[in-house]
Amino acid sequence: MLWSLLLLPLGIAAYFWLLNRKRKQTVAFSAVSWIIQNMGTPSPWRRHVPPALLGCALAVLLLASARPMARVTLPADYMTLIMAMDVSRSMLAEDVEPSRIKAAQKAAREFLQDLPDNVRVGIVSFAGNAQVVQHVTNQREELVAAIDRFQLQRGTATGSGLLLALSTLRPEAHIDLESVLYNPNPFSYGDNGNAAGTARSLDAKPAAPERKPEVPGSYKGGAIVLLSDGRRTTGPDPLAAAQKAADLGVRVYTVGFGTPNGFIPGYEGYSFFTQVDEEALKGVAKITEADYFKAGSADDLKQVYKHLSTQFTLEKRDTEITSLLVGLALLLIFLALGLSAYWFRIGPQQGFAGFQAGKAAPSNR
Repeated sequence: MLWSLLLLPLGIAAYFWLLNRKRKQTVAFSAVSWIIQNMGTPSPWRRHVPPALLGCALAVLLLASARPMARVTLPADYMTLIMAMDVSRSMLAEDVEPSRIKAAQKAAREFLQDLPDNVRVGIVSFAGNAQVVQHVTNQREELVAAIDRFQLQRGTATGSGLLLALSTLRPEAHIDLESVLYNPNPFSYGDNGNAAGTARSLDAKPAAPERKPEVPGSYKGGAIVLLSDGRRTTGPDPLAAAQKAADLGVRVYTVGFGTPNGFIPGYEGYSFFTQVDEEALKGVAKITEADYFKAGSADDLKQVYKHLSTQFTLEKRDTEITSLLVGLALLLIFLALGLSAYWFRIGPQQGFAGFQAGKAAPSNR
């Protein structure tokens, strides 16, 4: 349908041809005074404005016939939000006052209070492994209590936290967490007693039928917010877990929390630096059609959560805008007709008087 826009140059050419065409016509007037009385014509450029508006209206209609899409802000449909939070020991770093974990807990509590009442929330924590610390609920008190119960552990299994959050959000997908997060057959013996990396244990559940991949970001029933302050040290690859979320249409908004110089002095006889794996977090957000946020301070994290609370009320979607373009075309058409009638009208009394005078008096050519 966009090829039909080639009609516009033909229309413009026809318009200029009509302007340049010479017309030889004879008009009879009863008196010169009537001609002088009606010579108050508008500026010459005004004669081109209504045709130009009609041409623009035609262009908009032709564009609308192609059913274009645009990213517009509309009310969100999210009803369930899963917060996957890193509780590895690197959250003890004090580069964010008073510490990363305390700042994250405080910001999360305020975030929960700002969410709309119709949004239910579940909380997953992850360190060396992942666990559901609060099932999906709309009781804010239970969610705040779950955040206050965080216990820091060794390791950072970002992929495990993401997969568990995905399974909590979409249980109907039947994600096999046992085979992904745990090793049911540590010796990797196959059915014939041979070592095989893909072997299944005797009590393993039958594999669920594969689902047809959904469009990334198409799931409107919920989303995941993943916060991490360090690099993955164990568990599945977070990018592979992100691809699983994308296949289920779930957006994963990621938050990198902390500074590059995060330092934990003298914890259990060790001192070590921690650094956010921004590339992995950016990759997770990109794969799932979501956004990545960097929070280097407690105030930054509050702003991120504030933005996300708005994100779950209003979101940007790719929406067909045909009706909007048709409305714009109609507005241009009515504007062209209105300006034409206003600028080039001849009063009814003047026109009738001139017509009567033309009938009564002999004409001069």
